[in-house]
Amino acid sequence: MLQLPLEALTRQAFAPFGMVMDRSQAELRMINGGTTQRFHALARADTSTLGGSTILSLFRSQPRAFPYAVDMMERHPLGSQAFYPLSGRPWIAVVAPDEEGRPGAPRAFPVPGDVGLHYGCNVWHHPLIAVGEVSEFLVMDRDDPGLNLEEAIYAHPFVIAHP
Repeated sequence: MLQLPLEALTRQAFAPFGMVMDRSQAELRMINGGTTQRFHALARADTSTLGGSTILSLFRSQPRAFPYAVDMMERHPLGSQAFYPLSGRPWIAVVAPDEEGRPGAPRAFPVPGDVGLHYGCNVWHHPLIAVGEVSEFLVMDRDDPGLNLEEAIYAHPFVIAHP
């Protein structure tokens, strides 16, 4: 197995895969007579291809055991997907560039419990990796009756030693 190190999560490092949704870097707008802070446009959904629509869901993810083997990736060719943690728990995002229709070498990022990520349309990523405890996420993605999931298996898994 190949070691998969955790990289520092920055907007620049994650840019090839989507957007970092960090409210500390968002445009702040005061609304509702000054009683509500709006962290404006953390992500923009890309789901309208072939008649899709944008939905919000709640995901409850079981924590992974470490060392953890990353042996597969998935992508959604018809829409983007955003994950925002609700439990305040750190989590790990694993993404990969596309190499001729298959996921290339993965990159792993530890994500703070108050930061979300928006994966671009057709970006290879691993399913949620919750750390330590059951974690809940608000998820924005595409809903339609079409096939919007592609999975690929790595010939040799990559291992995240510990969070």
